[in-house]
Amino acid sequence: MENVSTKTNTMAKLGILAAISVVLVAIVHFPLIPAASFLEYDPADVPILLGTFALGPAAGLLLTVTASVIQGVTVSAASSWYGIVMHIIATGTYVLVAGNIYRQNKTKKQAVLALFCGTLAMAAVMVPANLFITPVFMGAPREVVAGMIPTAILPFNLLKAGINSVITFVLYKRVSPLLHR
Repeated sequence: MENVSTKTNTMAKLGILAAISVVLVAIVHFPLIPAASFLEYDPADVPILLGTFALGPAAGLLLTVTASVIQGVTVSAASSWYGIVMHIIATGTYVLVAGNIYRQNKTKKQAVLALFCGTLAMAAVMVPANLFITPVFMGAPREVVAGMIPTAILPFNLLKAGINSVITFVLYKRVSPLLHR
């Protein structure tokens, strides 16, 4: 059983990573697909993925929910509950898949596999999530959203997760010693 000092240390790391995630989404966000400018890239998932690799998939999911709610009521308030739910679904899927694969064997090869599978899982889960949730939020017919899947939604999610995977892969070994202290 973890002692109080270890739990406090872990909670502090999670708090710092969640804060970095919120700051990143506040300062770095831009559209990736011109035809769907409401789909904006942000690197907010990078600290969440770093935390997932260092502290496990449960910590990654906790980071996802925490960062999503804070972002959703502050810097991304315009997207309201929709943004919070979609971020939890997308990033939650990503960290659970990537985190569970990486924790089996913490090697560079396994990290690449984990990030690749997490990217595919996130993109795949966002297809039905967008089909069911986006029409309610945007007030658009489901057929309109379905038409955006192959041209905007799927490419966006693959690009966003792919970019964040590359950044995470490059950064993880550099910041890992700080997260394991």
